[in-house]
Amino acid sequence: MDSTSLEPSLYTVKAVFILDNDGNRLLSKYYDPELYPSMKEQKNFERNVFNKTHKADNEIAFLEGMTIVYKSSIDLFFYVVGSAQENELMLMSVLNCMFESLSHILRKNVERRCLLDNMEGVFLVVDEIIDGGVILESDPQQVLQKVNYRADENPLTEQSVAQHLTEKLALTTNVLQSAKEQIKWSILK
Repeated sequence: MDSTSLEPSLYTVKAVFILDNDGNRLLSKYYDPELYPSMKEQKNFERNVFNKTHKADNEIAFLEGMTIVYKSSIDLFFYVVGSAQENELMLMSVLNCMFESLSHILRKNVERRCLLDNMEGVFLVVDEIIDGGVILESDPQQVLQKVNYRADENPLTEQSVAQHLTEKLALTTNVLQSAKEQIKWSILK
């Protein structure tokens, strides 16, 4: 066995992908350029992984020299891929962080339609957890804080125009009041 493959590395995650109930790709990120460099190879790998895991009750699979941890929810399958020597618990912590963060963003409605409607948030979550194959975060609360998402706030599209204008007017009024007080104090000095 090659000794370089056993050396510890920060590059833990080889790929992350989310598939629907039919095995179609919804999101995928491959961090190792040598692992399935073409789109065709990636899709073949994903199809093989899906065929092996979509009916299984396990959480870990070994395929093509890769360690794969996965989780399903309603009509989605979440996968995190590492090398054969990778620690399954590390990969599972990434998977759980991703799933919990997305569950919070999607308001516990982790299904295909909601995921597609919120793809920008999904990409942000994945990017906050993994950067170039290096695990940056495994705590869902930290990830949510970094992507600056609060479930109790409605996005601007759901706010009425009057609410938005009222908030902006209040901010402008506060800035003007502060500026007036600074001018007043500078004149008095």
